[in-house]
Amino acid sequence: MRRLFVTITASLLLTSPVKSETVNVKYRGSVDLKPFACTDTPQSSFIQRVCYDKTQGYMLINLRGTYYHYCEMPPAIFDAFASASSMGQFYNQKIKGSGSDGPFDCRTHRVPTY
Repeated sequence: MRRLFVTITASLLLTSPVKSETVNVKYRGSVDLKPFACTDTPQSSFIQRVCYDKTQGYMLINLRGTYYHYCEMPPAIFDAFASASSMGQFYNQKIKGSGSDGPFDCRTHRVPTY
């Protein structure tokens, strides 16, 4: 059952464009979510929502009510994150942290313009 939920969630992340919504991203400001595929993440107490623009490799993540951004993230990393058994652990080890696949800090990677 858990695997089915993860599979459905991962496919929704890649196919559900946001109609018209703007969020305030820490260290960036206002971002229109129209080019992003977003999903809420009720299975995580830490990560509330994830939005990803595959074309730009740009991820927005809502951590306990605050949006943060990550730049030049390859689709394979995002897919692994979306299907991880613990999104919080994956985030801390591979995206936020200094793991071999990250970080994707927008201070050192190209920030897309919209």
